[in-house]
Formats: sequence, C-alpha cells, structure tokens
Amino acid sequence: MVSTSLWMDTEILPEASALKGDVHCDVAVVGSGIAGLSTAYELSKRDQSVIVIDRKGIASGMTARTSAHLAPLCDDLMSEFRKLRGPEIAKLFYESQAAAVDRIEEIQASETIACDFRRLDGYLFQGHGMPADVLDEELEAVREVGAPVHRLVGVPLKGCENRHVLRYPRQATFHPLKYLAGVAAVCQTHGVRFFANSPVEEVAQGDGDVTLRTAQGQITAGNAVIATNASITDRYQLHSKVSPYRTYVLAFAIARGELPDALYWDTEDPYHYVRLQLGSDDHDVVLIGGEDHKSGEANDAEKRFAKLESWARELIPGLGRVTHRWSGQVLDTIDYAGFIGREPGSERIYLAMGDSGQGLTHGVMGAMLNTSLILGEHNPWSAVYAPGRTPLAAARNFLRENLTILQNLAEYVAPGEIASLEKIEPGEGAILRRGFEKIAAYRDKAGELHLHSASCTHIGCHLHWNSFETCWDCPCHGSIFAPNGQPINAPAVSALRPVKV
Repeated sequence: MVSTSLWMDTEILPEASALKGDVHCDVAVVGSGIAGLSTAYELSKRDQSVIVIDRKGIASGMTARTSAHLAPLCDDLMSEFRKLRGPEIAKLFYESQAAAVDRIEEIQASETIACDFRRLDGYLFQGHGMPADVLDEELEAVREVGAPVHRLVGVPLKGCENRHVLRYPRQATFHPLKYLAGVAAVCQTHGVRFFANSPVEEVAQGDGDVTLRTAQGQITAGNAVIATNASITDRYQLHSKVSPYRTYVLAFAIARGELPDALYWDTEDPYHYVRLQLGSDDHDVVLIGGEDHKSGEANDAEKRFAKLESWARELIPGLGRVTHRWSGQVLDTIDYAGFIGREPGSERIYLAMGDSGQGLTHGVMGAMLNTSLILGEHNPWSAVYAPGRTPLAAARNFLRENLTILQNLAEYVAPGEIASLEKIEPGEGAILRRGFEKIAAYRDKAGELHLHSASCTHIGCHLHWNSFETCWDCPCHGSIFAPNGQPINAPAVSALRPVKV
C-alpha cells in the first residue's frame, strides 16, 4: 500500500498555475499549508493584497499528512514546557494555542466551511508500564496555565480500565483539507492570487520591499512570510534549534459506536495518538499514529506500521481493515514552541517555522501573530515565539539535537551501502561510494538509474534513502528530495547535483 493520507482525496485549487512574469503585492506568502493559507486569509481580511506561492500543488505538503488533532496543550507536556520557559510564557503558550482552535471554529462557522469540525474530550493516559507520577506533575502544570483538566482512572480502550488519565475538555478535530479548501475559496474572493509548482529560489530584502525569485518570474512585495515550516531564508542559525522527526499513521475502518469520539494519546516515548474521523453510513475511520524517529535515521516503515497495528488492535479490538497509511515529518524545536515573527536581522521577512508536532494550531496562531506584526500591532504572544530568542534552559536539548549533524557528516568517510549499481533493485535507492564522493543512486521501475550527489544542498549533510516515501531524507534539518534530485521539502531550495558514472 502506497503512502496516501485520508485527506488527500480533497484537491485544493488544482487550476492554480505556475508563476510566469513579474507580479507585485503587499505581502507574499511562501508555502500553502495551513500556516500559509491562514496567513493569506488573515491578511486579506485586513485589506492587504496577497500572493501565495508554493513549489508544489496548493496544500499538498505536510498539512495533508497530519492526524488533525487540535490540542492547545504542549505536545511535549506542559510540565516540560514550564521547566524550560517558566510559568508566564507557559500560560501565554497555552492561551495562544487555544486561541488558534477558537479561530478555526470561528472561521469554519462564519464562512460556512463543511469540514467536520467538532469539540470533544482529549485523554492523556498512562502508557503501558509507565509511571503515573508524570500525570500528577502534568496536572499541576495544566491547572497553572488555566486550562480545564480532570484527573481520572480508566479510559475506554481495552486493558486501560485502571490506567491513570487526564481528561481535557473542549479539544477539537476536523478534516484539515476540507477546511483549507474553504479558506482558499474565501481568499480568492478577497483577491488573493495563487501560484503552484513555482519553487522560490531566492528571497532578497531590498530598500523598502522584498523580492522572491523563481525560474520564470519574480514577486515584489512590501513584506514576505516564509510559511514553509523549515525556513528557506535562514542557513543555520534557526535550523540549529530544530530537528526533523518522521511520524507514522494508520487508518482503520470501524463500526460507528465502537470507540467514543475523542482524542487519545499516551505517555510512552515515542507516544501513540488516536482519533476518529467521521465516515459514511454506519462506519467511521480510526487514525492511529506514532513510532516516531529522527528523519533519515531509520528505513524500516513496514516494521513500524506492524508495531502500530499490533498496539492498536490490542487496545481497540473492533478495528476493521487498514484503509490508508502514510508518514509525515514534524520539526521539533528545542524549547517546544515554533519560531514565528520577524526573521532575525530582517525588517520585512517574517517566519512561521517549527511546528513541534502541533502544526495545525501553530499554523493558525502564527498567521494571527504575523498579521498583527506586519500591520504594526502589539501582540502578547510575540515573546513566546520570537525567532531571535536564545532558550538557555534548553541548552541540553540543543547539544543533543546538534550531535546529529556531527554524526551525519562523519558518514562521508564510511563505506557505501552497496558495492555496485547492479545491486539496486527497481524502485529502490542506496548510497554508493566512488572515490571520495558519495552518490545517491535510485533505479526507477523501468530500470533507469538516477544518480546524484548524496550531499544535501542546504548545508551539505549526508542523505538517506526512504523506501516507503520513495525519497531522499536529510537527517540534519529535514530537507527531502525526489528521486530525480528535485527538492520537495524545505529548507533546501536547490536540486541535487547530477552525477555520471
């Protein structure tokens, strides 16, 4: 079964064409996921002329690979966030994330967007063999930031009747692409212009404007918002404070009523997460996610899906067949909050970077924050997400995550994975050493070889093959390349260098 999410049947603006020629606007938004489209919505509602541009189709990136939990509490626990940032910033973080959920609810209601939005309970439950005291600490932190929470025993999953649980009222969920399709349609009525399949190759700040150059034209704007999650304008400063992680999701058919409609996640590491998506007739779909690992550091998706399925069927005996399976990439920051706001050293370039596993709420909240900053308004959330912040308390996380770069670059002196190109089967990729060079070699289903440098065009890290997604992953900062060498995920903007053997 190929990697296809439950949401991908919903196309958004398939008629959007590539940029050809030069255009002008008040604000250019790079990236058309939930961060980019929400930014375009907020700005166009404030009478700004907006252009949205994407290297691929509109909303075809990582937003289409989410599990669509709308949970305003820190994905890495509020207790951990409070340790790093203190109680005041923790409270602002919760309030800003909760405001994002409120904003989604408001927009889908006021714009009449049919996207299955609903409020429901969220359950954080004790993982198998995990201590319960982490929930006591979390209960205190959640109460301190002002979020509603209840301490319980038992959750409606098999074998979890005696597990310790925190219940969070008024969480939410929805169909993310149906929501974005509605948002994009409203944006069009407000004059937002969309350009797809137009990779931005360079962003330059000038005297009073910003220029975004593509292969066939350029955009000149008063301001630019880089909503690509991993920034394409920063080379290293911000990327040293984030790490890419790959996460996996399975979708199962289930009879309606077999599982109460709620969000569920456990305290294991990596944790598992569960939610329902409303189906048709008398059946729904259950999404089960987890088995995360650092991007590029494993190529064993089948084993991870098997473990996910085993975990899920043990806790939810009523699960039917697997209908979809996919993986996505999240960008964790060292202090659990994204980098959102004016880019350090810039006057007119704004960032929405680092989802920390909460890309939907970060994207909507970031749109609200960046819009207020562009319009010169004070926003109390700016200190939480300021891209220029130096989180000293997160120094241990910084050192741990950046060891990846040193370990990765050391791979250039290691042997290749194969001794000759003949070893590569159709549809597979591997690393070949040729003298001092490492080659990323892929053989397509027709038997043709595609050979490129194994050096990521962002800062030169060593690429790894991803069999399940059929792509080259960069473990350092999350760049992803297609087998033909073209970049398909930021921060890289340049193609891999072709190699002849």
